Amino acid sequence: QVQLVESGGGLVQAGDSLRLSCASSGRTDRIYTVGWFRQAPGKEREFVAWMRWTTSSTNYANTVKGRFTISRDNAKNMVYLQMNSLTPADTAVYYCAASLSFVSGMLSTSAGMYDYWGQGTQVDVSS
Repeated sequence: QVQLVESGGGLVQAGDSLRLSCASSGRTDRIYTVGWFRQAPGKEREFVAWMRWTTSSTNYANTVKGRFTISRDNAKNMVYLQMNSLTPADTAVYYCAASLSFVSGMLSTSAGMYDYWGQGTQVDVSS
């Protein structure tokens, strides 16, 4: 079992920055990929970014590339999502997820590949 707890969401203005945190615990040694997804009201959950647990290689959705950065603190078992230049389109509930599966980078963008999820943290960006 892997437990994930997100924090750091809130209400910000367009152009502001925000850093989300994801605390992981349990059998983190089994994680292959950790990802961030988001879900806006009335929309499907969408991929934001992923990081390979052991190599720290990363991948981003085109909508956030250059603005968001996924990172990890190995010692603390924390995963972060630094979000810069936020726009109202970034408003959503953000979820941290962990995948135990050895799948391709493309498949790692699919929510169905993830085994464990946090409860989500709300991010609201006002114009």
